[in-house]
Amino acid sequence: MRKILSYAVLVVGISACNQEKTIDSKTDITVKPYPKSQKGTQQDNYFGTLVDDPYRWLEDDLSGDTKNWIKAENEVTDDYLGQIPYREQIRARLEKLWNYEKEGAPFKEGEYIYYYKNDGLQNQHVLYRKKGENGVQEVFLDPNQFSTDGTTSLAGVNFSKDGSLVAYQISEGGSDWRKVIIMKTEDKSIVGDTLVDVKFSGLAWKGNEGIFYSSYDKPKQGSELSALTDQHKLYFHKLNTAQATDELIFGGAKTPRRYVGGYLTEDERFLIVTAANTTSGNELYAKDLTIPNAQFVTVVDNMEKNHSILDNDGTKLLIYTELNAPNGRVVTTEFSSPTSKDWKDIIPEVEQVLSPSLAGGKIFATYLKDAISQVKQFDKTGKLEREIELPGIGTASGFSGKKTDNELYYSFTNYVNPGTIYKYQIASGKSDKYKEPAIQFDFSNYESKQVFYTSKDGTKVPMIITYMKGVKLDGTNPTMLYAYGGFNVSLTPSFSVSTLILLEQGGVYAVANLRGGGEYGENWHIAGTKLKKQNVFDDFIAAAEYLISEKYTSSEKLAIAGGSNGGLLVGAVMTQRPELYKVAFPAVGVLDMLRYHKFTAGAGWAFDYGTADDNAEMFKYLYRYSPYHALKAGTAYPATMVTTADHDDRVVPAHSFKFAARLQEYNTGKNPVLIRIDTKAGHGAGKSTEMVIAEQTDKWAFMFQNMDFKYKDISK
Repeated sequence: MRKILSYAVLVVGISACNQEKTIDSKTDITVKPYPKSQKGTQQDNYFGTLVDDPYRWLEDDLSGDTKNWIKAENEVTDDYLGQIPYREQIRARLEKLWNYEKEGAPFKEGEYIYYYKNDGLQNQHVLYRKKGENGVQEVFLDPNQFSTDGTTSLAGVNFSKDGSLVAYQISEGGSDWRKVIIMKTEDKSIVGDTLVDVKFSGLAWKGNEGIFYSSYDKPKQGSELSALTDQHKLYFHKLNTAQATDELIFGGAKTPRRYVGGYLTEDERFLIVTAANTTSGNELYAKDLTIPNAQFVTVVDNMEKNHSILDNDGTKLLIYTELNAPNGRVVTTEFSSPTSKDWKDIIPEVEQVLSPSLAGGKIFATYLKDAISQVKQFDKTGKLEREIELPGIGTASGFSGKKTDNELYYSFTNYVNPGTIYKYQIASGKSDKYKEPAIQFDFSNYESKQVFYTSKDGTKVPMIITYMKGVKLDGTNPTMLYAYGGFNVSLTPSFSVSTLILLEQGGVYAVANLRGGGEYGENWHIAGTKLKKQNVFDDFIAAAEYLISEKYTSSEKLAIAGGSNGGLLVGAVMTQRPELYKVAFPAVGVLDMLRYHKFTAGAGWAFDYGTADDNAEMFKYLYRYSPYHALKAGTAYPATMVTTADHDDRVVPAHSFKFAARLQEYNTGKNPVLIRIDTKAGHGAGKSTEMVIAEQTDKWAFMFQNMDFKYKDISK
């Protein structure tokens, strides 16, 4: 359910500090009466247990009742947020901080160097190009021209090997359903018709003949944003032909799989297919395209582990695998004997988690050591050539390129260091700063430190805490605790403009690396799945207790946040320990654990969650922690702002709708319960800058207001 650009520091002068004024939270903010959410009589029988689902009607995103409910809820939310006295000051400060040039690492295609750039407050990043380092810059694709309101985004760009053709995906309103447009790069003329109904797809060129892409059949009945999608299919589209005639390559009724992806080796000799039914583990197939009418050869015939083919030298394959190596390894074998019994280690498994990439004929092994990047350069035989000296402790990314490249570009970032781009000479190992930011913020006043705290069962869990130097540990600091804890996703240090609002107010930002993530490999992931999911919640609760016991904050000054699977996390811990937090932000969350697999591609998450249909034990486990079902009448819950979007077709907004309706019904005390529902937006990717700033403004305003905070206005 898964760009950091570059930014140099301009110091905010003493004169600006002298202009600060303090604005108190408003003590008499009123919450308009919540909409009367009608209650149905729906009951479901799970292994003899009857479960009430009175808000089932909110799952119908096409109904007039649901649309009226959304409108009424947004009116309550807008009215509340509009009363917060420093809301506009936060917005002005965010806009000032956001308004700096952001440029991504360049990449070469054909005769051109391409790179993404945003002048400051543009809604979408623009793709530029130039011929050579000293060429004249020109706009290649400007997504800001795709729609008048900035809600249509560029969702992927793939060039043919010679760079003469490009296929690019667009997302409208944040939906995962994409359109694909093909054009000639020289004159930007469109080639053929636009492909439609593409979803969860990469694009892979076969020469200049056409592209491979993946999609599902569009739902024929009900909402295309919520209806179940199941059989993924890999197609080949030949240029200048009708999409209806595209050739089915893999998937569909003959080989039904929920997720199918296709890509080619760099020399375009081998077509590689990955196939899976869940988000973890995949089959692996390869076809030699130099042989007429060749059939797929099975490399891995099961979905127990993750694998991919990285590269080939003639018929020799280079494979990444987690088979017998939960932290990952790189192996090699001949295409004529591709299965695991003939694999030979090139880069064996080590204690740290491996993520390999290639450039210039070398293998770049990026390792995670306690969620911090280490990068080593190997030759194709697995001989270590050097460990790359990084600029500091943080996250390095981008060590990839073509076999013929002599240099590559990588970015480095952490919580107090905006992403800086470096040019790296592959032969010598020399790094030079290429682009750095110009953001109006003095980062030298802030620091991060990593701590290890003990979870409920004794497991040591890492957490990185960021704050202003000299902060007093007296329990009064407004603190945001963020985590994810699922799907093998690793949370590594990254820069966020939004977080600066909290830091400059003397607040604390903490990110915990919970089980369920990938920071320590597949074993760490498995320890937070299915019947062990409670470990994730215990890890998070222990992080909150650590921050309180070490006096970074107190329960009255602690906010918690997470999105998607992290939204589930927030929903679960606020129902299990409501007294521990003052404010909660469950964003685009999976909040009904009994029915998540009934919508879109949700069934693919069963590796992490299990389903209520599996067996009685799994049902009871899910029922116990499912946030929607765990809410209890007459309970005082934290001040909560649920966030979702009407075009979220990954975690459908019905999760948030039902949770918010029941939370408003059951909550006692004075803490407000709001739901903020974006329109023409999806799960998060591709949101316009304007929408992101608006959402972040409301988040900080809501948090500070409910902590009775004195906000220092430095927006001038």
